[in-house]
Amino acid sequence: METNRSSNNPITAIIVGAGHRAVLYASYANSHPEELQIVGVVDPDPIRRKQCAEKFHIGADAVFESIEQLTSRGKIADAVINGTMDAQHVETSLPLLRAGYDILLEKPIGTSAEEIMELHDCARAHGRKVMICHVLRYAPFYVEIHKRLAAGEIGDIQNMQTTELVSYHHMAMAFVRGKWGSKEKCKSSMLMAKCCHDLDLLTWMMRGVVPEKVSSMGGLTYFRPERAPEGAGTRCLLDCPIEASCVYSAKKHYVEQGLWKSYVSPHYHLGVRWTEEQLIESLRTDNPYGRCVWKCDNDVVDHQSVVVQFADGSTATHNMVGGASKPGRRIHIIGTEGEIEGFMEDGYFIVRHPDARRGHEYTEERVELNVSKDMHGGGDLRLVADFVRVLRGETPSISSTALEQSIYGHLIGFAADRAMESNRVMDIPRL
Repeated sequence: METNRSSNNPITAIIVGAGHRAVLYASYANSHPEELQIVGVVDPDPIRRKQCAEKFHIGADAVFESIEQLTSRGKIADAVINGTMDAQHVETSLPLLRAGYDILLEKPIGTSAEEIMELHDCARAHGRKVMICHVLRYAPFYVEIHKRLAAGEIGDIQNMQTTELVSYHHMAMAFVRGKWGSKEKCKSSMLMAKCCHDLDLLTWMMRGVVPEKVSSMGGLTYFRPERAPEGAGTRCLLDCPIEASCVYSAKKHYVEQGLWKSYVSPHYHLGVRWTEEQLIESLRTDNPYGRCVWKCDNDVVDHQSVVVQFADGSTATHNMVGGASKPGRRIHIIGTEGEIEGFMEDGYFIVRHPDARRGHEYTEERVELNVSKDMHGGGDLRLVADFVRVLRGETPSISSTALEQSIYGHLIGFAADRAMESNRVMDIPRL
């Protein structure tokens, strides 16, 4: 069926993969029902299907176990919010594009340059819109920096430096104990799973100047069996005599601090609540988040540095470090006429200009922003609002994450991983 995209009617969307991120994006419908309505869900997990249907008041005839079940019905909504795991992004999106759906797709777009281009070609062939969940483009912190660059406030960019400090508890949850800890299983490297946001920001800030070369170094040096403290057990709450003094204690992180509940407790993001006793028993027995961080099956890096050269001769670096005490994202852009520097979580950035007057060296302007406390600086739901605008035929924002505008950051990441593995400088192909 063809759907009505009149500005008087809400965009209708189906959740595919009812995990934490997709449900978060879909929650925009709760606060803006006049703009977005969730009318279906696809997920192989019966509990997720049931809870999601209840949460968004989805009828039983629009609850599906598979993409095949959905597409066999024809087109029943305007769009899909695809929150499947990394390796499933492209394989699930292709039949949806062919069925006529526009897609809001969680990052990373895919796990190889080849499948990303297959997605790009399919979207173009079927005239469909795909937007990528590069939510940092929508964070007020980065939006204002982008505006300042576009206005020429610091002249031409000579160098950019970005850093992502992944906290010790986030590192342990997602990239050691969790489902992004193994490239063999997830199919994404840590750079692509965690930092494709940051690599995307590099290309976005360059405003059309394409990257040409990349080199990279890094590795897995700390979260390895031989680095385990003496006496460490296999599970924090089962056989570890040093659990009480360990900063990576699952009990400290997930029970006492209550961190990462949407990942550690199944279906928490859909309203299912475990008692503390149930959580403890799960962590003690079969919950992967209860394992010792030095005795998991993780194989992704815990630190990596990337150097990029752009077509105009400018350069950029990105440093990812897992295990930091204080998490956050830092950016420093040096131009021919000034510089911009800030830490997103601080809620402000500094603009500096040279000042050659007697007794001076530079001037500074502090730019204050109202930054949301969420993990992406307030960008999550702003992204969804822009997706709705695009589907209504309105002008997209300057942050637009249209697929064709989001590929170069991924090409940097794929090339950086190859460069690190081969100890070579890699060329980045032109689109």
